[in-house]
Amino acid sequence: MYKKKFLAAALAALWSGMSLAAQSGEFKVSSIHVEGLQRVSLGAALLQLPLRVGDEVTRDDISDSLKQLYRSGDFQDVSVYRDHDALIYKVKERPVIASLEFSGNHDVKTDKLKKSLSAQGIKVGEPLDRTNLTNIEKGLEDFYYSVGKYNARVKAIVTTLPRNRVDLKFAFQEGLSAKIQQINFVGNKHFSNQKLLDQMQLTDYVPWWDLMGDQKYQKQKLAGDLETIKNFYFDRGYARFKITSTQVALTPNRHQVYITVNVHEGGVYKIKKVALDGDLLGKKAQMEKLIPIQPGATYNGSDISQMQDTLEKYLGRFGYAYPQIQVYPEFDDKDKQVTLHVNVDPGRRVYVRHINITGNTVTSDNVIRREMRQMESTWLSNRNIEQSKKRLNRLGLFKSVDSNTTRVSGSPNEVDVGVAVKEQSTGSITAGIGYGTTSKISINAGISQKNFMGTGDYVAIKASRNTYSKELSLSHTNPYFTKDGVSLGERLYYKDFDASKANLVSYTNKSIGLKGTLGFPVNENNRLSIGLGGEINKISQADPYEQVRQFWRIYKSNVSGTNNSLDFKNVTLDLGWTRNTLDYGKFPTDGSKQQFSFEISVPGSDTQYFKTSIDSSNYFPLTDNHHWVLKTYGKVGYGNGYGTVNGGDQILPFFENFYAGGWGSVRGFSSNTIGPRAIYANDNNGNTEYVPGGAIGGNGMATGSVELIFPTPFLSESYADQIRTTAFLDFGSVWDTEYDTSQAMRQCVKDCGEIADYTNPGRIRAAAGISVQWWSPIGPVVFSLAKPVKKYPGDDTEFFSFNLGQTF
Repeated sequence: MYKKKFLAAALAALWSGMSLAAQSGEFKVSSIHVEGLQRVSLGAALLQLPLRVGDEVTRDDISDSLKQLYRSGDFQDVSVYRDHDALIYKVKERPVIASLEFSGNHDVKTDKLKKSLSAQGIKVGEPLDRTNLTNIEKGLEDFYYSVGKYNARVKAIVTTLPRNRVDLKFAFQEGLSAKIQQINFVGNKHFSNQKLLDQMQLTDYVPWWDLMGDQKYQKQKLAGDLETIKNFYFDRGYARFKITSTQVALTPNRHQVYITVNVHEGGVYKIKKVALDGDLLGKKAQMEKLIPIQPGATYNGSDISQMQDTLEKYLGRFGYAYPQIQVYPEFDDKDKQVTLHVNVDPGRRVYVRHINITGNTVTSDNVIRREMRQMESTWLSNRNIEQSKKRLNRLGLFKSVDSNTTRVSGSPNEVDVGVAVKEQSTGSITAGIGYGTTSKISINAGISQKNFMGTGDYVAIKASRNTYSKELSLSHTNPYFTKDGVSLGERLYYKDFDASKANLVSYTNKSIGLKGTLGFPVNENNRLSIGLGGEINKISQADPYEQVRQFWRIYKSNVSGTNNSLDFKNVTLDLGWTRNTLDYGKFPTDGSKQQFSFEISVPGSDTQYFKTSIDSSNYFPLTDNHHWVLKTYGKVGYGNGYGTVNGGDQILPFFENFYAGGWGSVRGFSSNTIGPRAIYANDNNGNTEYVPGGAIGGNGMATGSVELIFPTPFLSESYADQIRTTAFLDFGSVWDTEYDTSQAMRQCVKDCGEIADYTNPGRIRAAAGISVQWWSPIGPVVFSLAKPVKKYPGDDTEFFSFNLGQTF
């Protein structure tokens, strides 16, 4: 009997932690004491207790108070005693983690481990619950098992320190990954084992020359591979295909894995019909036109998914942001046909409450909001959201533009739209260094800002000097001069140009001008512009070659100047058109951009001429992720005079000629050197002999480029928006239609082929090479290596060029 009473009392004490308190019934608490506190304050401990002085308590109330103290996570042992009507709690606090260390973890980075353990309450300064360590060890080992390391072991080592502290160390023995010895398919009749293996990331064979391949088993990859195989069959008509079972077997030493996949292929099914059901909002005819699947076509899982996405996007254009498109196949196994029942549930029409913009620390909200095509208090349209993102990306002010929608709590038909932008440097220090076989080293510099003081305005102050030019200009463009998007631009400039040092024949041109331009939006992708400008040109020190003599004879008596200089005052009218569907303003990967310009000096100007050009850039993504892109570029220009002066037809002024060669044109050739040459007439004992000289440009020009954009080798994908690598083929020609070379050809004595080059647009130069563009903090930096693949005698080539502040 005595032993039974003692055992009962011991069990009661272990269960409740009480001695005296358990000896009586309900009583009124006169005081509460907590003993054993070190780190935890008395106030914090009392707050955890559900009892207060003066409460009438029972044994159950005291038991609940013990559980509450344990739940606080601060104590590893708690007991309670009753001294008359006073309660005395004796506690033992959990030790505090003083340090956290890891050893032997190579496949799991320490930072990730700390983050994962922190989420479970294991971090320096927090109390340690030893009961969780076993679960944590097992969880880490399970992770290693999922990546094929079945011999991995994780051990938590706790070292006790003074003042109730501990050092916690996790020791890892990762071991080797189990290799896949064999992957077998059972039940596949229409596709071979090798064909199915080709669809998988996992493999049971790596050839000796494949240094990057491996046979490691990973549970997540296997799950993905099985899904890929399902889709492979579904896309080829096997609508009844299924994987009946999968076995993963380990060898006793856990070093090899055998995988067996049992499949049921079924037969190939055809589409009998597609039936639209549900709430079609009166748009059944429009929805049916969006369905790409026709009766008689082979069943294709990807086509079905695409159909669902297309219908969801279509409904999203009208504010139905969360539609449900369910496809229910009805199988006719006898005839191997499938009827697709497409149930449409558009859900509620959703309206936008607020548009919240984040990430713009420099750019004002107004600059972003004026590009938004999704408006507040209107229904949500995914098409308007995408158009808004495109417009923001084209500004060139942001590294990225993301959007999201959040349902408004308590209002099922309202959402908030979040627009998160990541700004980039919009100022550039324009500079360049080039080296050529003839031009040697050239340098230029300037400063521009696309987002002046966060207003979205473009401001540029360019003060540049290089071997052939001195230029000072001030430019400003307000893209929203009016709230409707009419832009206003102004430019004031002075330029002193020495053609002889720019690979051209000798002349100097000192010009000063002022120009204003208005731009008018036509629609989302098209703009028209009109500009009016005035310019004064002072031409001097021109070489007496035949083409400039022709120009001199026409205009000398009509303008002011001396025997070796002419002053021209012209007023020009500019008309332009731009179409832009590019996805990004910087480093685009999809879409196109076309520009047309027409410039004419107004009647009454010293020289009456016109110039027109059109260019087009096109980007064709070759992969879904847009890492490989084909770019094509072409530009054509033509200019001439109109009207007559001094009895002769006016011509395009030679200082307005088109030029080609060098960066931004045909790389691999020195700047401006492609095309017509000056023709010099020399007197040889009364006979005129003609020889070609330096480049002078022409009134006709055509250039083009084909580029393959590809991922930069050995560089992380995170730098894709900063660095671009291309392989290119550039080509182009410049010619003149106004100078008659027949006499010069008949009396040419040297390098006559270059004279023939004057009027022949078919003498095309071409060069191939590679280019690397880096969008640095001070502007774009471009390195280019090019080798001519089609050239003519006398051409000036350039193998390497480096530019800062310009992209092509």
